[in-house]
Amino acid sequence: MEPILAFGLEVTKWLQGTFPQLVGFFKLMSALGEENFYLVVLPLIYWCLDKKLGKNLVYIFLLADGINVLGKHAFRGPRPYWLDPSVGLSESGGYGVPSGHTQLTTVIYGFLAVWYKQGWLILLAVFMIVAMGLSRIYLGVHFVHDVAAGLLIGLVILTGFFVWRHYSGSRFSKLILGRKLFWAVMVPLVLAVVYVIVRLIIGAPNTAVAWAAYIPDAELNGLEGMATAFGTLLGLGIGINLEASRTRFMVDGPIWQRALRYLLGLAVTVAIYA
Repeated sequence: MEPILAFGLEVTKWLQGTFPQLVGFFKLMSALGEENFYLVVLPLIYWCLDKKLGKNLVYIFLLADGINVLGKHAFRGPRPYWLDPSVGLSESGGYGVPSGHTQLTTVIYGFLAVWYKQGWLILLAVFMIVAMGLSRIYLGVHFVHDVAAGLLIGLVILTGFFVWRHYSGSRFSKLILGRKLFWAVMVPLVLAVVYVIVRLIIGAPNTAVAWAAYIPDAELNGLEGMATAFGTLLGLGIGINLEASRTRFMVDGPIWQRALRYLLGLAVTVAIYA
């Protein structure tokens, strides 16, 4: 076993053995990083609270998710419970590195902290990122280096977005609809093409490893993940630009109206997602 994997297993075993009373807390934290949780919360922001914030959050979330799928297949790293089933207090699909939960938590909560620049939000972001990373290590679904990679990539995505927004955001908003739609198509297309190129370069996975039994499901999970990321990024990019040009709906209205809008929209979203 590689030293970095052995070290990661020892960290997980130490955490589980030293803090057995925290299993419920860490399972709760991990649940707050699931895609289904964001599927419920992010549309609420976009449809009912703050449209500008919501569309930025949803887009960067989907972009980060697609990049995470790409990263997992570039590295094809195992998960701790693949090597030692005794540490598996939870299960997760796909390869291990980088940690998607940590990466997406870094992007979402880091985005909110930068957007609002409130001290309590910065503290919340730090807490959520640290707690999420620890939860994934504790539950045996990620190694320490998986979490570190997720954190680093999340920070790079976050920094890149705000640098782009600072220097090019206003210029992009002034483009004609056709050019906006061009970029809405190009972003997911480039992501998908890079994914295909990476798969062609690295070739078939190495099945002469102890965790070979998990590889077929991990490969399929990656293909499905990239297809989902491509489709949702494409649909969202086209949709928000058409909405801004044609519909321009407002999030204002009484509570009952916002609630009805949210419930109807969520029902459609869940139906499509399922």
